[in-house]
Order: sequence, then structure tokens, then C-alpha cells
Amino acid sequence: MKAAYINHYGKLEQIQFGKQPKPTIQDDEILVKVHAVSINPLDLRMVEGEFKAVLPVQFPFILGNDLAGVIVEVGSGVHNFKVGDEVFAKTDAQGCFAEYTSLKETSVALKPSNLSMTQAAALPLVALTAWQALVEIAQLKRGQKILIHAGSGGVGSIAIQLAKHLGANVATTTSAKNADWVKELGADIVLDYKTTNFAEVLSGYDVVFDTQGGKTLEHSLQVLKPNGTVVSIAGPPDKNMAQAIGANWIMSKIIPLLSLSIRAKAKKRGIHYHFLFMQPNGEQLSRIAELVETQKMVPVLDRVYDFTEFSQAIQHVDGGHTKGKVVVNIS
Repeated sequence: MKAAYINHYGKLEQIQFGKQPKPTIQDDEILVKVHAVSINPLDLRMVEGEFKAVLPVQFPFILGNDLAGVIVEVGSGVHNFKVGDEVFAKTDAQGCFAEYTSLKETSVALKPSNLSMTQAAALPLVALTAWQALVEIAQLKRGQKILIHAGSGGVGSIAIQLAKHLGANVATTTSAKNADWVKELGADIVLDYKTTNFAEVLSGYDVVFDTQGGKTLEHSLQVLKPNGTVVSIAGPPDKNMAQAIGANWIMSKIIPLLSLSIRAKAKKRGIHYHFLFMQPNGEQLSRIAELVETQKMVPVLDRVYDFTEFSQAIQHVDGGHTKGKVVVNIS
């Protein structure tokens, strides 16, 4: 089958395009013919080997984290899906930048009936990230105030919609050119990150969803009320990541040390710091599909490419400042 893969860590130019073996499946897995995938900044960081110390892979490694497609084979232990079902999913072990991919039954959900494959492929990773941050960890409630950084990005644009569905008051940071657009998504307060220091104008917030890390994360502590929560996907990992990846004894001790500084600063302010290492979850995707089908959430597409244009798609994501998601049609 055709696939985009790497033979070793390195630069984006070293991504290979060629034939790889078609996956085989276990009893609890399904085989999906991939129709569309989306490219995430995470994919670029995987190429560069940013996570190799904690998430080693076997080469050649097929890239890709979320997809939409049609089931063509099911394992003997699969009971909730059948051949011909249209599904979408965040991958678990096998990448999806290929004509076929294998998935655990528990990672998959039926595709929202009102979306095309192209639209559905834009959702799994970002929607699960937003769900696990806002619903699972922050337990965001009606009437609470949340600051979502980078509201025009793939994760931010979905997080705004989810937060509004949950009844929260939403502030977000973005560039001035995207201000009206993120307001249409549901943001109540929009701050131009180029001209406004959010930490000087916001206060008394219950939750911050950090997608930037670094100084943005540190300054976010200032806008939270005591007992507030900051959930980060870009800051240093904590013990939750060590547990999620099943780290060995040594790594389970080392990984939490990386967030020692930010956790100490948060604790001093009476704030809870959580690092989110998002996990595939078909049940949560099913609930997300319900929100899409009732038009409480819509995918946000920046650009759509064909598989023959994969290199251009990767470069576009690498350039930053995408407005929503970049999707590649495989078939």
C-alpha cells in the first residue's frame, strides 16, 4: 500500500513516500481503508524525534494521528462494528498516512452522518484533546470562565465550541485578523496576542487551556483564581503522562521532574496544574459525533490537499498560523 513514513528521525524533507506492507489485525482490531487524514503539529514533532525518549517507535514508521475511512475487515472479537461502517478515529499504534490502517475497536467511532470523510478527518485528535482537557480534567461547568489560548488553531477552534456548549464564558487569544471569526465560533472576549498582554487584562478565571507552553503558560497562572486549573498540552509533562505511556520505574520518576518548576509556581498560587497526554477513546468520539450531528460543533478546515500534494500540506502546517485543520484526501 502507499504510505508516508520515516526510516529515522530527522527533518521533514526526509519523509518517504512509497510502498509499505498492508497491516494485519488482531482479534480486537479493525482494518480501515483510509479516505482522509489530517496533519497535526504533533506529526511534525514526531518526525523530528521530540518524543523519542518516552515514545520510541519502530522504523519504518508510518506517520499520522487521525483519520476517517471505511471498515474493510474486523477481528473475531469485534462486536460493535462491521465491514462497511464509516468511521473516524485517533490512531493508537499504527499511523494513518496510508491507504489502510489498523485500529483497536475501542479507539473507533461511527463517523458523524452529516460530515464528509474530509470533514470528519479534521476532528478526532483536536476534539478528543478539547474533550479530555475541558470535560475530564477541568470539569468545566456552566457559568465558569475559561481562557483558551490560540483560539484560531486546530485545537483552540474546537475547544471554544465545546466550552460554549458547556455553558462557559470564553476568552481567547489570536491575531486581529481572526478576531471576528473566533467570535463566530463562540468566544466572548478576543485578545490580540500581538498587542495585548492577556495577563494584564484578565483575572478571576476558573480554567486556562494552554496550547503554547513557555512564558504563555507561566503568565496564565496570573489570570486564575485560587483553586483554578490550568490544563496544558504544550507545557512540561507530569506523572499523568508517565502513567499514560506505561513508563518504566526510572522514567516514571524522571518525567514528573520536568514539571517541578511550573507545579511549584502553581501550588504557590493555590492553582492546579495538569499536563494532558491525550488518549484515543471511541466512546468520547461517539459523544463528540452527537454534538456534530446536532450542530453544536463543526469541524474547521484550513486547506484540503490530495495525497500527491502531501509534501506541500506538511510544509503548510510547518509554517504555522493555520486557521483550523489541514486535511489530505487519501482516496
